[in-house]
Amino acid sequence: MAVSKPRIVKQRVEVSPEMLAFIGAGALPAAAWPCDSLLLAVSGLRQGGMPLLRLGGESESAVLASAEIVLVVQRAACRRIFGFLPDLSAGTVWHLASQPRTAALAILDCEGSGAARETLQLARSIELLCAIFAALGADALVPVEGGASLGERDTRRIVAARRLIDERWQEKLTLAAIARACGLNRDKLTRGFRALYGCSVAEILAENRLAGARRLLQATDLPIAEIAFRSGYLNNASFTRAFSRRFGAAPSQLRQGAIAA
Repeated sequence: MAVSKPRIVKQRVEVSPEMLAFIGAGALPAAAWPCDSLLLAVSGLRQGGMPLLRLGGESESAVLASAEIVLVVQRAACRRIFGFLPDLSAGTVWHLASQPRTAALAILDCEGSGAARETLQLARSIELLCAIFAALGADALVPVEGGASLGERDTRRIVAARRLIDERWQEKLTLAAIARACGLNRDKLTRGFRALYGCSVAEILAENRLAGARRLLQATDLPIAEIAFRSGYLNNASFTRAFSRRFGAAPSQLRQGAIAA
């Protein structure tokens, strides 16, 4: 007589009466979901996958089983906390941006065990929800359909290039080095980046460096010259010009509290 394999289900974390989180591999366990829920499913975080975010209001067992994290949140709670609900008319699948991806990985890699680990997962699930809605509100998520003309392989490589920039912006990255690391030629990287993200590689790199510099200015006492160097700028003058154009004030003014955090 054949012995049936045990059914693998995701870990269930009760975040609040309005929100559940399901973590890991397998199907979703039976649960009383919050009424009129929005589902946010994150997949492709491991083994060089393409990190994706899927949103919807109904259970699609195959999609949810393949996701590594599923958040189930009452729509009313989303409206109350964030002031809006995502518009699903333009599509329901996006490439996962850097901040939500970092928050999602922190859930999967959560340290500790038992109740302490579950408490951390609960807190980080809220952080992931906030990061996703921040990206949605800022129109910072790229629909998967936007890269359809590139083909799946090239789209994966462009996404990998964006991930490399997001994670290694402090290094001396060049267009040639990024293209080589992701298996693309420079022209295809340039065209693909523009098609997928609506901006150039240089613009994304500069945005990461300036945002990183702003965090260092606010959170450390490092000299401005040192922050400029760590952010990839060769001299203070070019750093100050770029920073002032981006934030409307010089780095020294931010230190003096001229820019709201």
